[in-house]
Amino acid sequence: MDIDVIKQLLESYKSGKVSIDNVLGKIKELPYKDIGFAKVDSHRNIRCGFPEVIFCLGKTPEQVVRIAEHIVAGGNDMLATRATPEVYAAVAGEFPEAVYHEQARTITMRKTRRKPNKGLVLIITAGTSDIPVAEEARVTAEIMGNRVKVLYDVGVAGIHRLMKSHSELLKANVIIVVAGMEGALASVVGGLVDCPVIGVPTSIGYGASFLGVTPLLSMLNSCASGVSVVNIDNGFGAAYVASLINRTRR
Repeated sequence: MDIDVIKQLLESYKSGKVSIDNVLGKIKELPYKDIGFAKVDSHRNIRCGFPEVIFCLGKTPEQVVRIAEHIVAGGNDMLATRATPEVYAAVAGEFPEAVYHEQARTITMRKTRRKPNKGLVLIITAGTSDIPVAEEARVTAEIMGNRVKVLYDVGVAGIHRLMKSHSELLKANVIIVVAGMEGALASVVGGLVDCPVIGVPTSIGYGASFLGVTPLLSMLNSCASGVSVVNIDNGFGAAYVASLINRTRR
C-alpha cells in the first residue's frame, strides 16, 4: 500500500464512503519496506505499539545500519539487541546520537516522547552473573516507556537479601526475575506478590544447568501461580511482555 492508496482512503472517508475505523484498519495493514536482504516492518508501531526491533546477531554492521535508517526515517525510536562494539561503531558513524549499553549489548536511539506507563516494572536477578540479561530487559523496558527499578544479586542462597526488599516487590505492576543455576528465585518471588512474574532463565551455571535448560524447566514447573516464562537469556522478550502488561494495569 503506497501513499496514493492512503490518499484514496482518506478521500473515501471524507466523502462518507468508509468509516474512520476502516481507514485505521487499512493503515494498520501497511506493508514492509523491501531492501533486499530484509523486509523492514515500517508500521509495526501502529499495530503493536512499538517499532520493529533489530536483532543484530547474524547481521553485518552495514545491514544493521541500513535497517536502522528505515526505522528512524519513520520517526520511530530504535532498539537493536545483541549488538557488538563493531556494530555500534557502524551505527554511530551514521547516527552520532545512538547510545551503546555495553552490559546489555543494546543500541538505542530516542526519536519520540512516549507517554510513560504509570506502573513500575521491577527487574530482579539471582546473582551478579545474571545482570547482562537483566540489563537487556532494563534498556528494553525503559525505551518502551516504562518506569523501571532493579534489584540485583538477591538469589535464594541468601534469601534474606530479597526479604529485606519485600516492600519494593509490592510496589511493582510486573516483576521480571532473571536467574540461572536452578532458577528457584522465580517461584520464591511468585509466592510473595500479587502481580505477574516473568521468569527469565539464564545460561549461567555449572554443567548440570545445561546452559539454561535446568532453570528453564524449573521455572516452567513453578508451583507459584502467576509465573510465566520466556526463553533462555531472553531479557528483551521479558521486557516486551512486561511493557504490555504494564500498559494495561493501573
